[in-house]
Amino acid sequence: MSSIDKFRRFELDEGAGVSVSFEFFPPKSEKMEASLWAAVQRLEPLSPSFVSVTYGAGGSTRERTHRTVERLIKETGLAPAAHLTCVGASREEVDAVVRDYHELGVRHIVALRGDPLEGLGAIYNPHPQGYAYGSDLVAGIRRVSEDFEVSVSAYPERHPESPDWASEIDNLKRKVDAGATRAITQYFFDNNLFETFLEKVRAAGISIPVVPGILPIVNFETTMVFSAKCGTSIPHWLARRFAGLDQDAETRKLVASAVACEQVLDLVDRGITDFHFYTMNRADLTFAICHMLGLRPAPLEQQAA
Repeated sequence: MSSIDKFRRFELDEGAGVSVSFEFFPPKSEKMEASLWAAVQRLEPLSPSFVSVTYGAGGSTRERTHRTVERLIKETGLAPAAHLTCVGASREEVDAVVRDYHELGVRHIVALRGDPLEGLGAIYNPHPQGYAYGSDLVAGIRRVSEDFEVSVSAYPERHPESPDWASEIDNLKRKVDAGATRAITQYFFDNNLFETFLEKVRAAGISIPVVPGILPIVNFETTMVFSAKCGTSIPHWLARRFAGLDQDAETRKLVASAVACEQVLDLVDRGITDFHFYTMNRADLTFAICHMLGLRPAPLEQQAA
């Protein structure tokens, strides 16, 4: 079946059964804040199941994350999910953040161990009075309140620190046993790797939703550098797609949209209907991909209701 046939067939369903969510990061300047809220306003009419807001290493964006989540609650109809990590904080400090979010009205937390304060690749050392790992953080959130939906991370190509697949799957299972309700994957570009990972997860008796993380490529060189650090492979065919486009931003954008559309439509063919988009606080590529999935803004009267 050609890509065009896929587009036509799927669009007939008007996006039926597809669920999307979007990730944003808290802005650190007025210009970045304007970009973020332009993206939020553009994507909100697509009615995502939730939107998440990231949390810097060691809680470095704690206040900005909280302000962004608070504004989402007060000024939009979106359901925000606040990221939270174990790094650089005691259990008491983390629990206080969780209670603050609960009081604010947040009922969804993305619980992560977090990267070392020194950055990806450095040795991780738990805070002496803190939660050591993601599973401990999930259990701590559950102790504060059972009201929370708790999403956790998953790695189709293994976390860079995992020695083998048995350890990787066991770590995910510990987080599920502690109370996680959803896993969101690190981004990937080879759908076969995700499918194989999902088979391993299900074989281990893990039944929670595993949502593929999709990264529309804004900057290919930056994506290559970060992927090398986080363990995401770059297929040769993907590098060829972007070859020679370093000075051609418009064509890069078209290629990025086509690549991500192909990826999500292939995943739909494999039975996947939930997608989490790493937006990089930009709406254009994510909106185009959702459009190709058949998702359309709700009528104005529904948006105002």
